[in-house]
Amino acid sequence: MGNARNIAFWVVLFLLILALFNLFSGNNANLQSREISYSEFVSNVNGGNVTNVTLDGERIRFRGSDGSDYVTIKPSDANVSEFLIEQNVAVRAEQQEQSGFQTFILSLLPFLLLIGVWVYFMNRMQGGGKGGAMGFGKSKAKMLTQKEGHV
Repeated sequence: MGNARNIAFWVVLFLLILALFNLFSGNNANLQSREISYSEFVSNVNGGNVTNVTLDGERIRFRGSDGSDYVTIKPSDANVSEFLIEQNVAVRAEQQEQSGFQTFILSLLPFLLLIGVWVYFMNRMQGGGKGGAMGFGKSKAKMLTQKEGHV
């Protein structure tokens, strides 16, 4: 009975950690789009191969005339919106999803959680601060003399 509970606990813990990694791994829209260079994006716009564009902070997501989605990163000195309007491309602007700092912190969160769980279990295995394997505390043995304590 105890062994089955132990195995069930570890399976549930593994599934929880797997769910956390899937949660913080990113959204599905970026997985289905192909990343290309900014110069390829400009040549596609000039060639009329871009149907619509979504500007998301520094990221440019667009749909080609073949129906597939592409992603590129906008250079800091590029004025993309005026260029796209001149080329008669439908432009939609969105608020930037996350800053770089937020993305960094969220990517570290699952690892910090794993380290915290590991430290917790290692502490429990050593006795939780009550001596344990490496605890050199005061001995609870008592000295018996002939005056006191006969069996």
